[in-house]
Amino acid sequence: MSRFSVIVPAYMVQAYLHECLESVLEQPFTDLELIAVDDCSPDGSGTIIDEFAARDPRVHAIHLTENTGLGRARNAGLARATGEYVIFLDGDDCLAPDALHAISDRLKNTDSPDVLVYDYVRSHCTGRTAPSPATARLGEEGPAAFTLDDRPGLLRVLHVVWNKAYRREFLERADFTFAPGYYEDVSWTYPVLVTAESIAVLDRVCVRYRQRRQGAITCSPGPRHFEIFDQYDRVFAYLDAHPELERWRPFLFRRMIDHFSTVFTARDRLPRGSRAAFLRRARAYCRRYSCPGATPPARTRIRHALVQLGAHRSYLALCFARALQRHVLRAALAAHHAVRGAALQIHYRIQRLLPLRENDAVFCAYWGRGYGCNPAAIEAKVRELAPGIRTSWIAGPAHHHTVPAATRRLTPGSAAYWTALARSKYLVNNVNFDRRLVKARGQVFVQTQHGTPLKHMGLDLLDRPAAVGDTDVRRMLANCDKWDYVLSANRHSTLVWERVYPAGYTTLEYGYPRNDIYRHATGKDVASLREALGIPGDTIAILYAPTHRDYRRTQRRAIDLERMLRSLGPNYMVLTRAHHFSDTPLVGKDSSRLVDVSDHPCVESLCLASDALVTDYSSLMFDYANLDRPIVVYADDREVYEATRGTYFDLRNFPPGAVATGEDELIDLFASGEWRSPRSAEQRASFRERFCPYDDGGAAERVVRHVLLGQTPGLPPVVPLEERQPAAASVPRQTPEATVTLPTSAA
Repeated sequence: MSRFSVIVPAYMVQAYLHECLESVLEQPFTDLELIAVDDCSPDGSGTIIDEFAARDPRVHAIHLTENTGLGRARNAGLARATGEYVIFLDGDDCLAPDALHAISDRLKNTDSPDVLVYDYVRSHCTGRTAPSPATARLGEEGPAAFTLDDRPGLLRVLHVVWNKAYRREFLERADFTFAPGYYEDVSWTYPVLVTAESIAVLDRVCVRYRQRRQGAITCSPGPRHFEIFDQYDRVFAYLDAHPELERWRPFLFRRMIDHFSTVFTARDRLPRGSRAAFLRRARAYCRRYSCPGATPPARTRIRHALVQLGAHRSYLALCFARALQRHVLRAALAAHHAVRGAALQIHYRIQRLLPLRENDAVFCAYWGRGYGCNPAAIEAKVRELAPGIRTSWIAGPAHHHTVPAATRRLTPGSAAYWTALARSKYLVNNVNFDRRLVKARGQVFVQTQHGTPLKHMGLDLLDRPAAVGDTDVRRMLANCDKWDYVLSANRHSTLVWERVYPAGYTTLEYGYPRNDIYRHATGKDVASLREALGIPGDTIAILYAPTHRDYRRTQRRAIDLERMLRSLGPNYMVLTRAHHFSDTPLVGKDSSRLVDVSDHPCVESLCLASDALVTDYSSLMFDYANLDRPIVVYADDREVYEATRGTYFDLRNFPPGAVATGEDELIDLFASGEWRSPRSAEQRASFRERFCPYDDGGAAERVVRHVLLGQTPGLPPVVPLEERQPAAASVPRQTPEATVTLPTSAA
């Protein structure tokens, strides 16, 4: 008997079915059977199912002789199921990576409940994903397994079948089957939840729920949406047949009215001219199933009353009034922003007429994301070496807490912000300031950059459509013309910057100030950072920090990190840091050995706390090399990346350490010890010699003395590479290697 029976009904989903079935079969957890049901689909869905069945014995194909609808197609799959647990997945949706492992582990840890409810995300065709409203109700605190009486709020989770795993013995004992018609999930989900003797939740995204532009039931107008009434007849008939469940009638009555309201107000469900009839029928159902204790919450009381009264015109008037209110508020807000923006620009122009403040310096990094990178290191050094200069830092309100107390905080777009840009003598940024910045005579702009370029930049992107996007070349070059100084960490960077950002600036080959900390941090500092991040003293901490992919709209998860950690054993943990362009983490949920650090304000601290770096084409490798700690390059999509973005040299020919092109190879590099072998150390030494010649801990001081203090002669000399002593790693280099066998099955 398999652990899971995954049932996938398919009707008119040929465009999505490959991805759906592969998301199941490519799970590292392999103890499953996949039952794919062709509901007499007129497209190629049946052929696709047969192709999968021919190549994988875990796939069982069922072909129905007539189109029966989603519910009966699921019944056909359920009749063939032999797994311990049943999971339903619609043919246009997908399982999340390693979802079955997480589900199986949670079932085991909660003593095999009747039902396990897990999370999902909505996935739009534009690439945007949105979390489910259910997330807050899936917290795993409290008893591992419980009954619905303990957490009745689960009835407010979306009433679908595919966000749950069901114990097959429970389904068979209660004789649960799907009813025909639209909204068949309703007459399944509610009876299942109120009947289950034990329920558990999993606070992890396990399903990607595709929001199709057309073809889905929820966006296909027609009279069949009236079938929702039949489904609620079945729900209350079930309660009538099971008097012991009568206490759930008020809950389900309120949920019924909420559901009627949703269908009534949706633009793309009911046919034109049928809304009044729908609400009249809803009124009849409210009277039929009304019961004591069904008083709705205050915020929905008016809406429920209008449904119960069948007040079609009043309900539409209420909807119109609310829409009008939203429109008026949006218009007023837009007018306010326009007037305020115009006033601020007048203010800026006036400020530009006033003298510069010779002792003011304003700093920013990554478009106001907070205090960090090269500008932060320079700002700190200014306060140390030139206390007479007043420093200000531009950051969004959410990042103000990262700015030191001694530094003035500026909010982008505020009057103080425009004043600082107009009158500060020194402007320091690792990107560009607002495009409306007009440099005054005597202002000095230091462009620090934010990494050694491996991937193509600037003008080199013009023949890379996926990477260049909607870049305005004229504006880019106009920004370059504002730069007075550009920092460089090595000769390679100097040559690239001067070619791809051609302008009249002066290049300062002083090293990157953000890397100074790697020379000055002590062993005590490293130990404190590890403790703050929850890294045990004898654990090898791997920092995984991939770069952005221009050819993808969504975050790319190239490595199954849970599988990697299972393979390497308890001596390893992984810190994951997504690129700042990404708005989603690299892991679904943290654990003691897999921690998302994407929001950590200081990547340098993460580097100091870790024992090794795994990255792909990120410039972080050039900075990390200053620590003289192992670097592993994971380049599983090199050909695609080269074609879309391009790199200035082939990492395979000049790597900073071991290189892996697949997940198994990556795991083997750590399991065998090759990640920190003498050969890897030799590669790293050559890499450091070429790309870290000036990162000796004095870069920020050289910049401050040259640019702000005018002390060009007598700048601190560069310490030779062989004389540098970077901060020591916390874990001894002789920690025993893991001995693993790469798993092919999670059973």
